[in-house]
Amino acid sequence: MHMKNTKSKDSEAEHPSPSRSGAPQLRLTVQYATHGEGIPTRPMFRKWVKAALTQDAEIVLRVVDEPEGHTLNQSFRGKDYATNVLTFNYGHDYRVDYPAPRPLSGDIVLCAPVIEHEARQQGKNLDAHYAHLTIHGVLHLQGHEHGEDVEAEAMEQLEVEILGRLGYEDPYRETRTDSSKIHDSLG
Repeated sequence: MHMKNTKSKDSEAEHPSPSRSGAPQLRLTVQYATHGEGIPTRPMFRKWVKAALTQDAEIVLRVVDEPEGHTLNQSFRGKDYATNVLTFNYGHDYRVDYPAPRPLSGDIVLCAPVIEHEARQQGKNLDAHYAHLTIHGVLHLQGHEHGEDVEAEAMEQLEVEILGRLGYEDPYRETRTDSSKIHDSLG
């Protein structure tokens, strides 16, 4: 699902220098396939991705419009609607000679109109909602799931901890009584 750049200026990959702190290395490409007010900048996405990352990774983060979000959700999940976030984990790229272990590789797709609508409907700060869904996608890339209640609770707790470190409020505080409904809406 690696997609062609649609806006080269805003889609260039960032190549960080090696970290001396032992923090995970990130190669992040952000693609803006839609326009709109309130869509976060590449540095914001990078901050959120790094906050959730526990291993080296190469990630393409693509911000899309509703038609593309709908098409992707239909094609890959069989759902006939656009969803807020989709995650595609590609495992390792064995064409590149990386030192072991190889970095995580995947795409995160964020549907801007869905995210904006949800933030308005739920009375959430738009940046906070984008941060939450970006972190949610990164956790999925790293193998976290929410299919079962126990998995959903563990993933929720991790999201809340990461968001708290970034200065954001608990996104589940209003709906803590039924987290399965929330995670059904998360890609």
